[in-house]
Amino acid sequence: QVQLVESGGGLVQPGGSLRLSCAASGNIFRINTMAWYRQSPGKQRELVADITRGSITDYADSVKGRFTISRDNAKNTVYLQMNSLAPEDTADYYCKISHLSRGAVVARDFWGQGTPVTVSS
Repeated sequence: QVQLVESGGGLVQPGGSLRLSCAASGNIFRINTMAWYRQSPGKQRELVADITRGSITDYADSVKGRFTISRDNAKNTVYLQMNSLAPEDTADYYCKISHLSRGAVVARDFWGQGTPVTVSS
C-alpha cells in the first residue's frame, strides 16, 4: 500500500503565499504523474496542476503564472508553491499520485487526505 501525507495548508491573506507538500510512503516502486486538485464547498474537485516523472508540468488556466508544481523523486514528494493567492483559491487541496507496483502493468491512483487553504483578510 501507498500512503500520502499532505502539509502546508492554512490561513493566508490575499496576495500571500503558501507551499503545500505531499509525501508518499509505503511500498513504493514507481511513481508516475503527481498532481494537485482542489475542491470548494458545493463545487466539483478540479485539477490544479500536474507533473510527470520527467517534470513536464501542466496547469489550470486559473493558476497559471501564480502556482508552481515541482517534485523530488528521491523523496517521493510533490510540492505546490502558491503565490498571489486570492479568495477564490480557498479550497481543500488534495494530492494524487499514479503509482505502478512492482510487477504490475497498470498504475493505480492514490489520494491524500486533503489540506485546507483559506485566503481571507
